[in-house]
This record gives sequence, C-alpha cells and structure tokens, in this order.
Amino acid sequence: MANPQNSATMSRSGKDAAQTNSMAIIAPVAGWFLPGLGHFIQRRWIRGFLLMASVFVMFFVGLGMQGKVYSFNTGDLLDILGFIGDLGSGLLYFAARAMDWGIGNIHRAVADYGTKYIVVAGLLNIIAAVDAHHIAIGKKP
Repeated sequence: MANPQNSATMSRSGKDAAQTNSMAIIAPVAGWFLPGLGHFIQRRWIRGFLLMASVFVMFFVGLGMQGKVYSFNTGDLLDILGFIGDLGSGLLYFAARAMDWGIGNIHRAVADYGTKYIVVAGLLNIIAAVDAHHIAIGKKP
C-alpha cells in the first residue's frame, strides 16, 4: 500500500531538486553576465556586493590606466588568452567593446598594468560564477 506521506515528501524533494538544478544553471550565467548577480539571486548580499565592487573597480581602474581590452584574435596565443580573460567580465567587456574603450596606449608604462587589471577582473568574475554554481548545488554554504 502506498504511503501518502512518502509521496508528498518525494513530490517536495523533486520540486526542490528541479529548483536547485535550474538555479545551478541560472546563477553562474547571471553571475558571469553581471558580476555579483549570481550571488544576489541566491540572497548572498554581502558576498555579491563585494564581488561586484571588486570586479567593477578592477575593470575601471584598468581602463583608467589606459589598459587594452582584447578583441577576438586567432593570431598570438597570449592575445587569445587575454581575450578569454577579458570575456570573463561579461557585460563590462561588451560595453567596453561597444564604446571603444580600452584601445590601449603602448607609450605609457602603466597601460600594461591596466591591461592586467582588466584581465584579472574577468578571471575573478569567472571564479565568482563558479562560486555561485557551488552555492546553488549545495557544495558551499
């Protein structure tokens, strides 16, 4: 004989599993697109704000130092890796490319540091998106 309590429990756990599975996809994609958003939608307000502030500050400090924002290029391996790092910034990368920011100034020594700031901002955002995924699947509190 079927136990009604077991079927209700299984129904609830199935719903929770479906919500967790969808959040495991939505949170990292949202976090990649807009830094910190993957944590905000999971109600991790402080962590989301700190990650958002870190990525934004690093990206715009890099632009202020006249760093280069890499575009897609199949030539040099370091340019490809720079592009992948920059693409990690999500919306910030697309905004910079659309506004022609980050042309780079090879005549200033500090521009090379700015380029590194921009790449590291993208890499930090990728790590934050992975963190949002781990929170969504329950690996991290």
